[in-house]
Amino acid sequence: MIEETENLKWEVLLRYRYIEIIALWEGRLTTNHLCNTFGIRRQQASRDISHYKTLAEHNLDYDTSLKGYTPSPSFQPIFTKGYVDEYLNLLDSHSLLDGFVQRIDLPSANTFVIRAPQRRAEPEIVRKVVEACRTKQRLELNYASMTNPTGEERIIVPHALVSSGYRWHVRAYCEKNRDYRDFVLGRILECGDLMGEVEYELPDDSLWHEQIELRLIPNPHLTPEQRTLVRHERCFQGDVLILKTRKATAVYLLQLLQVPTSPPSNESTDHVNANPMVLEDYEVIENLQFKRRQR
Repeated sequence: MIEETENLKWEVLLRYRYIEIIALWEGRLTTNHLCNTFGIRRQQASRDISHYKTLAEHNLDYDTSLKGYTPSPSFQPIFTKGYVDEYLNLLDSHSLLDGFVQRIDLPSANTFVIRAPQRRAEPEIVRKVVEACRTKQRLELNYASMTNPTGEERIIVPHALVSSGYRWHVRAYCEKNRDYRDFVLGRILECGDLMGEVEYELPDDSLWHEQIELRLIPNPHLTPEQRTLVRHERCFQGDVLILKTRKATAVYLLQLLQVPTSPPSNESTDHVNANPMVLEDYEVIENLQFKRRQR
């Protein structure tokens, strides 16, 4: 089978990877998935699924009630790693392709990409969360946090999956806190059944819908030459780098850019080098620190 997979054409390999990702993380695969994504005919999509099943004969089961293929209990990915990032990045792939007009040849040698270790996320949990987001249903779960590391029961109404740059979380209304919070996927220990649509009026998730403008400047404790280097390396269009994002994701973005989320008080060389950029005005995020996440 290894020889068969190595000889596959690139476009076929992409479709087989897609089959695995959708089946594993959404729990249902149909020919329409392939037709709509790759612009192929239904006959070709059927052939792709049939051939995939010859290569991974124990991975897919056909469910007549769902009219589609589901991952079998013995599912073992062969074209993917089975990481949740493969599915979540697929959801965001439209942004990666935005502005591309032709295929770019990437070097296959003399390159190395450092990747952070995977964070835990179980397929059956992700499937429930995704379905709850799409159908706008309440979802019961057992959620662990630093305050309650063994977990506690929560009922949430999720509406979006968000990457902070190093882990994924779900943005959801929490019935216990009566507010919108961020729940880390890897800390969801168990999901119950979907509990139906919300029978009350949800408040607006203002932090999610409202934009914020972050104005970044080189750390004032750097030398003039160092500040010039920071502006050059970080693609400043002047003295200030202006970034726009959702209020709910502002602190995550600052952490990803190694920008302190409170005014730095330590002027040591090590501290300055670790934070070459700072916010021009920290008052813009002073009310966002707690609300952004579920502790």
